[in-house]
Formats: sequence, C-alpha cells, structure tokens
Amino acid sequence: MTVPLVLESVDGERVRPTLQPLLAAVYAEVQRPIADLGALRRALEALLLYLSSSAGRTHANCVATDSFFMETDRWERTWGHLPEPYQDLLGDLGGALHDTFSAPEIAENFFSTPEQLLDQLRQIEIGSPPT
Repeated sequence: MTVPLVLESVDGERVRPTLQPLLAAVYAEVQRPIADLGALRRALEALLLYLSSSAGRTHANCVATDSFFMETDRWERTWGHLPEPYQDLLGDLGGALHDTFSAPEIAENFFSTPEQLLDQLRQIEIGSPPT
C-alpha cells in the first residue's frame, strides 16, 4: 500500500517528521475493506493528540494534515464504508484545520482545531457498528 505524500513544508515551515507515520496509520486503517473501528479510533486519537500537543501543534502540521485528508483523489479508497461519525470526522480533518493558525476564529467556528477534533472523536461511541 502506497501512502499519499504528505507536504514537507508550508509557508517556509517544515512539517515535523513525526507527522507522517501518524497519517500513514490512519490511512492504513481507512484502507481496510472491513473496518477495525478500535484500531481506527486509536490511530485517529494518536494523530489528534499529537496535533494538540506542544510538539505537534504547528501551522505546518495542521495544514499538511488538512491537505492529506482533503485530497482524497490520491487515496486508493476513501472512507465511505465507515460509520457516519467516522466519515464526518475524517471529512472535518480536511476542512478548516488549516486555519488553526492563520485564521483561528474560522477553525474554531467550524470546530476544526486539533482539540475540537479530538473532542469530536471522543464523542463517537466505541461500539459504532461498521457499515
């Protein structure tokens, strides 16, 4: 499985190398023909915890993550087979996350800051059935 490329830099700021494996883990879980929602949840939580941390909460990381989830035409398979709450969260990761630093009021209004997305994940019931 080939993981789509992750931006290397944004506006002259380098994307942290620790972001790539976190995005790759989420991507791998989305690519499964039969969803393992526990594994997907853990991969999403690791990504969002990182993006919410002092080490991972950077403009470049947020823009690179947004771009990764927005440009699904590079994906082998998107998330249409997942339960709706996961589809919504994955779509939101490619929404206004890129505005977290450049226009924080927009990111906040669309509930797209890393912290808000983490809260959204935590509100998804663990037992959501696969679709």
